Amino acid sequence: MTDDQIVDVILKNEGGFTDNPNDHGGPTNFGITAADYGRWLKRDTPASADEVRAMDRQVARQIYKKWYLADPGFDQITEENLGALKLILADSGVLFGVRRATMWLQQELGIVDDGRFGPATLQALHAYREIDKLSRRVLGRRIQKIAEIVAANRSQATFLRGWINRAVSLLDYV
Repeated sequence: MTDDQIVDVILKNEGGFTDNPNDHGGPTNFGITAADYGRWLKRDTPASADEVRAMDRQVARQIYKKWYLADPGFDQITEENLGALKLILADSGVLFGVRRATMWLQQELGIVDDGRFGPATLQALHAYREIDKLSRRVLGRRIQKIAEIVAANRSQATFLRGWINRAVSLLDYV
């Protein structure tokens, strides 16, 4: 998958503007929170709900490419057979943070899980013997985290069906 295709899948899953009081991210558009949009605009404060609502889809695409593919290093995954893994890492980064997504990968690779996708992670990825199972294993860790979040905070059960459906939909790419 290309980076553009990955962003297309993420945008499809994220949808448009929401402002659910149970969502810790507050006002969100295309999956970009008010805090992140404020940071993108180089502010020390979150963007307003109206600014988030008015955000352009192309801006969201730029944010995803920079913060969820390039900055964490996922764009270093260039092998065609690893496109699903790259999608799962980026999509997991959107929902749970790129550091956590990287740690799930590192745990599956059996290396130090420092949350940084660097040369050691890339080397371990290329040496991994069961590459055809890796994407599903990382996705499994994501599902485990969803269960932990809901168990720790019952108000998050509101999002359980959506989180699970989104994770399961990624199996179409594996």
